[in-house]
Amino acid sequence: MPLVTTTEMFKKAYEGGYAIGAFNVNNMEIVQAITEAANELRSPIILQCSAGARKYAKHAYLVHLVQAALEDTDIPIALHLDHGADFEICKSCIDGGFTSVMYDGSALPYEENIKIAKQVAEYAHDKGVVVEAELGTLAGIEDDVVVEHGAESYTQPEQVEDFVTRTGVDSLAIAIGTSHGAYKFKPGQKPQLRFDILDEVSKRLPGFPIVLHGASSVLPKYVDIINANGGKMEDAIGIPEDMLRQAARSAVCKINIDSDLRLGLTAGIREHMMAHPDHFDPRQYLTDGRAYVKEVVAHKIKTVLGSEGKA
Repeated sequence: MPLVTTTEMFKKAYEGGYAIGAFNVNNMEIVQAITEAANELRSPIILQCSAGARKYAKHAYLVHLVQAALEDTDIPIALHLDHGADFEICKSCIDGGFTSVMYDGSALPYEENIKIAKQVAEYAHDKGVVVEAELGTLAGIEDDVVVEHGAESYTQPEQVEDFVTRTGVDSLAIAIGTSHGAYKFKPGQKPQLRFDILDEVSKRLPGFPIVLHGASSVLPKYVDIINANGGKMEDAIGIPEDMLRQAARSAVCKINIDSDLRLGLTAGIREHMMAHPDHFDPRQYLTDGRAYVKEVVAHKIKTVLGSEGKA
């Protein structure tokens, strides 16, 4: 099956009350784990690459890893650019085989964000590629995207109609209380998503697909494994999964998951190396890391996304 865009995925997800998992990929083991779990559960997926992933693994390697996954599965897969910082990066991915790109101008003045998002959308649509943009900013760190806690801003619902109409983008990432990275909240601080904002955005954009970034839950099992094997992540707190599932039942059609994958991979590697300190073959410890990533993805599909059996 060739790569697909997210258009049909999102239409079915919106109507069916579930979301598509957008899983960040950085290497072969992560690609394998995601696609194997999704294939076994018959779930459509989005494999997305950040700027950091493209610097680390290089564009061509990532595209060919995804191509190998397509040959090894028969589920709908979209290839997406996560947090494209400017038109040129988006253009490079559009021209380089991606079927979806995100232009992130959320830190720019409103009119500047509109101007470049419109430019990206016009170029992408001419090539049959779909575009995501963002209104509002999330706190936390994801590769080159850094927003200090306290400097984030919620999406203003009164702007969304104007933004979507003037840019022509196909989906919209909004800020309702999620945060990038594993260290999202301080101990004792209760995470809370602004469902009032989500509901108001949904009313103003009926049927339009909404996206949540920074939606990893920092699953305790993998944090505990890391801590039991020399790590120090006692203060890591994520987004409660029941909140994410509630969002997926409404207008949210795409939920980004990155930190939980990293935690799973790290947990498997740490656990393996502590149990086998004499091992130096990466195939041995990466096999265990890959198994935990696959476990994370299967859990997300079943528990958060609700996309099992939707391929």
